[in-house]
Amino acid sequence: MPKAKEIVAVEGMAKPKGVWSVATIANPGSLIFVSGLLAKDESGEIVGVGDVSAQTEKVLENLKTALAAAGATMSDIVRVDVYIRDMAHFPQIHAVRRRYFPQDPPASTMVEVSRLTDERALIEITAIAVKA
Repeated sequence: MPKAKEIVAVEGMAKPKGVWSVATIANPGSLIFVSGLLAKDESGEIVGVGDVSAQTEKVLENLKTALAAAGATMSDIVRVDVYIRDMAHFPQIHAVRRRYFPQDPPASTMVEVSRLTDERALIEITAIAVKA
């Protein structure tokens, strides 16, 4: 039986400089779509105000929690979309991402935006996962 997620080896393209895969295959299974998550605690308050590394970690912990509720794990993620307030934070964000996606990272897009739904938020992440 094939794995739920397969990383595609893409020849003829530069290897990603950050923590993502160029393409992934989602084999038959259940798709899980996770809405954009901010660095909010259980009471809905933004944590790590002014600290993109702390906010990235909280967002990824929230993502991990949401996936667990759906019966999936971080390794089941096939795609993330990352919205950030300042592209200069790219290295700090990817240092944290590397801990959550140590191998076979998902396909990813990162864009800088002027605002998020909370003015204290520095990062928002959406995800798609597939579980067998």
